[in-house]
Amino acid sequence: MSRIGNNPIAIPEGVTIDVKENVITVKGKLGELTQEFSGVAIKVEDGQAWVTRPSDSIEHKAKHGLYRSLVLNMVKGVSKGWTKELELVGVGYRASHQGQKLDLALGFSHNIVLDIAPEVKIETSSEKGKNPIIKLTSFDKQLVGQVAAKIRSFRKPEPYKGKGIKFVGEQLRRKAGKSA
Repeated sequence: MSRIGNNPIAIPEGVTIDVKENVITVKGKLGELTQEFSGVAIKVEDGQAWVTRPSDSIEHKAKHGLYRSLVLNMVKGVSKGWTKELELVGVGYRASHQGQKLDLALGFSHNIVLDIAPEVKIETSSEKGKNPIIKLTSFDKQLVGQVAAKIRSFRKPEPYKGKGIKFVGEQLRRKAGKSA
């Protein structure tokens, strides 16, 4: 029994859910998201959305919780939005942006210039004495996570000094260096 899949999804005001055949569309003040689904049925009634499965087969049980979580993330995204913050730890590491182009100085011979998807809003801040921070905001949780993972992949945090790009609040597994 999927405990997650059985919970209803509360639909906040200003958000509309439209289900046609096997495609669900969620519209809100921040944007519009669509998702194809199979193996489950989605009903919208009384300001709530319910995900139900036709049988108790393994495939239907797996998809039941999955699609409920995906729809909930879509509803939260179009109403509140999703945010990820990345922190650049290291001497000389800098980040700046112009429009949708992110310019990263990460200790390589050349700066890395990355084009960010137009759905993602980007902010960079660098205060004296603090590590530079990149803030990504969008209504699409999957896209924000994908862009953040791409930025982090340029210089993953290393376990000895902790230098690299990490998520704000991320706990790194540190190692002891050579013992003399």
